[in-house]
Amino acid sequence: MTRAKLDREALIEAAAAARELAYAPYSGYEVGAALLAASGRVYVGCNVENAAYPLSMCAERAAVFSAVSDGQRGFEAVAVVTQNGGAPCGSCRQVLLEFGAGTLVLIADVEGGYRETTVGELLPDSFSAADLE
Repeated sequence: MTRAKLDREALIEAAAAARELAYAPYSGYEVGAALLAASGRVYVGCNVENAAYPLSMCAERAAVFSAVSDGQRGFEAVAVVTQNGGAPCGSCRQVLLEFGAGTLVLIADVEGGYRETTVGELLPDSFSAADLE
């Protein structure tokens, strides 16, 4: 699928629907993500908080882990929806980078506005598998 043919609105809508399932009783900051695999399948995730804060899981990583658990390794795009259009955290950026710096990232707010970037642009001068060679 080319970026021109990518249905951005549908991916953002899937992320918004996932956001509605978020479990965020401590921060109140609900996040939804929808990850488009190279196969064309979409995997969603929402943030899940825990009273022991480090045990919480971000929406983006939940979507990636779900996709990888289903055998996916290549990703075209990810949409992230928050109340205010917040970008993925550093941990999520690093996990997304593992599967491609060129992955398109759509960062959206609940009003429908969004901006586009790539994983590589979100995480410049990053550490990757190439550094382990």
